Amino acid sequence: MDILTKTISLLFRQRQREIERFAQNTDLIQRKQLHALIAKARRTEWGDKYDYKSIRNYEDFRQRVPLQAYDDIKPYIARMINGEKNILWPSVVRWYAKSSGTTNDKSKFVPVTNEILRGCHYKGGFDCVALYLRNTPGSRFFSKKGLILGGSHSPSPLNAEAHCGDLSAVLLQNLNPLVNLIRVPSKRIILMDEWESKIKAIVESTWNKDVDSLSGVPSWMLVLIKAVLKKTGREYLTDVWPNMEVFFHGGISFEPYRDQYRALIPSDKMHYVETYNASEGFFGIQDDPADQSLLMMPDYGIFYEFIPMNEMGSEHPTVLPLEAVETGKNYAMVISTTGGLWRYQIGDTVRFTSLFPHKFIISGRTKHYINAFGEELMVDNADKAISITSRETGAKVKEYTAAPLFLLDKAKGRHQWFIEFDVMPPSISQFAALLDKHLQELNSDYEAKRYKDISLQPLEIVVARDGAFYDWLKQKNKLGGQHKIPRLGNDRTHIEELLEINRREGNINSRHSGVITPDIPHL
Repeated sequence: MDILTKTISLLFRQRQREIERFAQNTDLIQRKQLHALIAKARRTEWGDKYDYKSIRNYEDFRQRVPLQAYDDIKPYIARMINGEKNILWPSVVRWYAKSSGTTNDKSKFVPVTNEILRGCHYKGGFDCVALYLRNTPGSRFFSKKGLILGGSHSPSPLNAEAHCGDLSAVLLQNLNPLVNLIRVPSKRIILMDEWESKIKAIVESTWNKDVDSLSGVPSWMLVLIKAVLKKTGREYLTDVWPNMEVFFHGGISFEPYRDQYRALIPSDKMHYVETYNASEGFFGIQDDPADQSLLMMPDYGIFYEFIPMNEMGSEHPTVLPLEAVETGKNYAMVISTTGGLWRYQIGDTVRFTSLFPHKFIISGRTKHYINAFGEELMVDNADKAISITSRETGAKVKEYTAAPLFLLDKAKGRHQWFIEFDVMPPSISQFAALLDKHLQELNSDYEAKRYKDISLQPLEIVVARDGAFYDWLKQKNKLGGQHKIPRLGNDRTHIEELLEINRREGNINSRHSGVITPDIPHL
C-alpha cells in the first residue's frame, strides 16, 4: 500500500469496525431505523394520514400503512416535484432519479432527498471503499484515477424547483469536489446525454490516464473497455492501464460477463466488487471476495420488509421484517426510506444465503421471471446456467432474453431463448442441450416440468444477429447508463420486439440464425 492510500485508509477504520458489528446489532439497528423514519415524517401529510404520531412499534406500522407501488405514490411525487413540502418527507425535494426499470417506456421519478443522498448513496460508496481497503492491504487505490461510467440522462430541469436525471448523474452532480481529483473523465463528459458520443469522448480523454479502478454496469463497461482497446490497438486492458486493480459493478448480474472480463483483464491482482445501488437506495455490498453474496447494509436510513415470492399477487401477502427471513427462499423486497418511500415494493427479489450478518443474492425481478408452466425460473438461475454453459463450450454470450412459447397443438410449451453471442459455440444444439441440463440442475421446479416432457419440451435457441439488442435499446432511446436487458419475461412482449428486429434489420448469417431445438435425452 502506497503512503497516500495508507494515510487516507485511516479515515475508514472506524466504519470498518462498525460494519463488523452488524452481525450482533442488526435487529436493534433496524428498529432504530424505523423509529427514526416515523419520527421524522410524523408531521408530513403522509404521516398525518396514517397517524404516525401514535405508532409505537413495527406491528402498528405494518397494520396501519398499506403496501405501495409507484402508481400509488405517483400523485404525491407530482406535488413534490411542483415544490410542495411536507408531503411524503418534511423537506422540499429538488432532485429526482429518473428510472424506467428494465427498458419500460414509462419513467418513474424517485425522490432523492438530502438525507438519502448523503446517508445512503454516498455512505454506500464510502463503505465500498472501506471494505475494499480492508480486504486489499496492498491497494494503491488513491494514488491513481478511478473511471466512473455514469448514466445516459444528464441532469435536466423538471421545472424551476426540481431537476431529474439517472441516479448516477444525480450523484455526480452533487459529489464533493474533492472526489473529482481522483476521478475521470470530467463531469462535462460523464454527464453527456448522447451515448455513442459520450463513449468516444471518454475513450479520448482517459486512454492515456493512469486508471486503477472502474465503476459501472458490467454490460456497458464492457462496451467502453472494447472501445479503449480498439483505440489503443491493445489486446488486454492491463496493457493500457497496468495498475488496474478493481471493478465496482452493479445494476445487473456479473455472472454472464465474468469470463469475458477475466479474458480482457488477465491479472491476478484484479478484484471485482458487486454493489446493489438502485434509484430507491443503496442496499448491499460484496464484503468478501470469496463469497459472491452481498452484505445487507442495515443502517442507511432504510427499513426492510420482505414478501415470500409464492405470495406475490395475493390480496393479503405475508410481510416479514428482516429479523424473520430465512435462507434459501426468494423474497420480494419492500422498503421504507429517508427518500420518502413507505412500504414501497421496489420490484427486486432477493434470496438470503446467511443470517446475522444478513447476506443475500439478487435473484431477479418480481416482473421478470418465467412461471408459465409452474417452473418458477428466476434470473439468477438463468444467469448461472448461461455462465456454466458458456464456460463448458467456449462460447461468450453478449446478451440474452427468454420467454415462454406456447405450443397449442400439444397443450404444452417450451422456453424460447434469444441469444446474441460474442463468440459462437462450436454447436448451438450442444449449447442448448447443456443449457437445458444446467437449468434442471439449478431449479428443481424446472426439472420436474421437464421430466419426460410433462409440461415443458426442450428449450429452443434463436441466435441474434450482431447488434440486435443494441439496436433494440437504441430504438427505445435506452442506450447506456443503467438501462438493462430484461433477462426473463412471463409474456412475449420483449422477445417478439427483438425477433422482429432480428428479422427486419439484417444481413444475418444463415448458418447461425434461426431456431435450434436440441434432441435432449431425459435426465
